[in-house]
Amino acid sequence: MKRAICPGSFDPPTKGHIDIITRAAGLFDEIIAVVVVNPAKNPSFTAAERMDMLKKSTAHLPNVTVDSHCGLLVEYVKEIEAVAIVKGLRAMSDFEYEFQMALTNKKMYDNADTLFLTTSIDNMYLTSSLVKQVASYKGDISGFVPSQCLKDIELRLSGRYSNE
Repeated sequence: MKRAICPGSFDPPTKGHIDIITRAAGLFDEIIAVVVVNPAKNPSFTAAERMDMLKKSTAHLPNVTVDSHCGLLVEYVKEIEAVAIVKGLRAMSDFEYEFQMALTNKKMYDNADTLFLTTSIDNMYLTSSLVKQVASYKGDISGFVPSQCLKDIELRLSGRYSNE
């Protein structure tokens, strides 16, 4: 069985994230969407909330499961015996950082191959940070996030800057 992971912070998940996960699900027998927990960051949603939103958004994909990991991603790859790390790229600026990470992971674990999928044109501009900013001003984010978690995201983010 060919198992791959799609890691990310998913804070919150966007339609771009789901597009990459969906396309990866067509390439591998099993995909694990991994919520990467970075203790140095201050996410808007807990890891459990992000996992729940991903589960709702990928429920239609029978070969996708959701997990979380805190620590080196390459250790997770070893642990679950994944054959690939699937990452989405929006622009050349994404490539520089992701290429460096791919080479580092490969150096640390020879079986850690990274596959880059370019985002669809509809999602090239889309980031979780953009979603948070628009939502904080009560803007319409329905075109940016999966419908299954729209209300969860709006409830959490719509009042972030209401006192300023």
